Amino acid sequence: MRFRITIRKKGVPDETRIVEAPSRFDVYSQIRNEGGLVTSIEERRRFSLGALARFNISIGAGVERQEVIRTAKNLSAMLTAGLSISRALSVIERQSSNKRLKTIVTGLSESIRKGSSFHEALALYPKVFPELFVAMARAGEESGSLTEALTAVALQMERSEELVRKIRGAMIYPAIVITAVIIVAILMLIYVVPTLTKTFISLGVEVPLATRVIVAISSFVVAHLSLTALSFVALLVGSILFIRSRPGGVLVLFVALHMPVISELVRETYSARASRTLSSLLSAGVPVLEALSITKEVVHARVFAQVIGEAEVHVRKGELLSTAFAEHTKLYPILMGEMLSVGEETGKVAEMLKQIAEFYETDVAEKTKDLSTVIEPILMLVIGAVVGVFAVSIIAPIYSLSSAI
Repeated sequence: MRFRITIRKKGVPDETRIVEAPSRFDVYSQIRNEGGLVTSIEERRRFSLGALARFNISIGAGVERQEVIRTAKNLSAMLTAGLSISRALSVIERQSSNKRLKTIVTGLSESIRKGSSFHEALALYPKVFPELFVAMARAGEESGSLTEALTAVALQMERSEELVRKIRGAMIYPAIVITAVIIVAILMLIYVVPTLTKTFISLGVEVPLATRVIVAISSFVVAHLSLTALSFVALLVGSILFIRSRPGGVLVLFVALHMPVISELVRETYSARASRTLSSLLSAGVPVLEALSITKEVVHARVFAQVIGEAEVHVRKGELLSTAFAEHTKLYPILMGEMLSVGEETGKVAEMLKQIAEFYETDVAEKTKDLSTVIEPILMLVIGAVVGVFAVSIIAPIYSLSSAI
């Protein structure tokens, strides 16, 4: 595999180069032996028939995150029962109903039979098994505690998925309401407004500016219905693609961090994710610097990942891990830096990070339950504004018509 990496060494400018290595972990180890620090890493794929043949497997399409979690749990249970890793994978292959997962598990078995370790086999499918999964498996193999590592990574992924699911669930209600308002507004523009417009024109009623604007919009929508529908779909798809892009994600995160209530929810969500990931890696025996590098990629959001990158630099200099978090209390809550500092003083960093993760996960879960009480007044204002615009635009001419009669 080829990687494009940026290397930082003391006293020299950052260097960018392309390196060949079996996995990301080998890149980290190689640069660390050179006395450098990998600040960014990106896989560079070369086109070949072999790569093309593997592409459908590596993209991970059709393999849900819950299936990966279930696979980790099943492997842990079977290894605890005394089965070898090859036999355990064979059982999972036979019992799985997902053809894509069957193919991937077969590939894992073949790699292990050819002499690869379990974590090296997992690293061949980066779109299916996240780097956290591979790192935990590697640490488990090296320490002889693969069963415990698989249990831990399954728990970490499960908690992370549960947190995301609860937040998405809290967003369903406002999304449905806003969608319903948009649909009702469009139907009124297509069916109601044209009928009233004909009545006003036939009676020669003078209409106010707001009504003329609504009538103009309605006339355009009715006359260009196909164009309007296509434009609406294009706008919707474009918005989704933009939000999922890096610039769009940065913009959405920036807005969320400056919104009341939502900002605290976002900060605690990322704090829980970072704490849970780092705790799992450290508990499995992954070195601190490597654990921070992996956590930085798992957190993903640039502003939050930069803080973890700074923590990595502090640790490399021999300073405390908690220093970077204490310096960025606008992103990571003060409590996280303080508890992490206590963990360093007592020598129980992993345990303290686990407590931080559980605290924020519970807090986020409770706040998402109460989020509807915060969103409902805002939705009422939005609905009231839409209804008010239509009411004023339609009722005002009716009053004019009544006075004329």
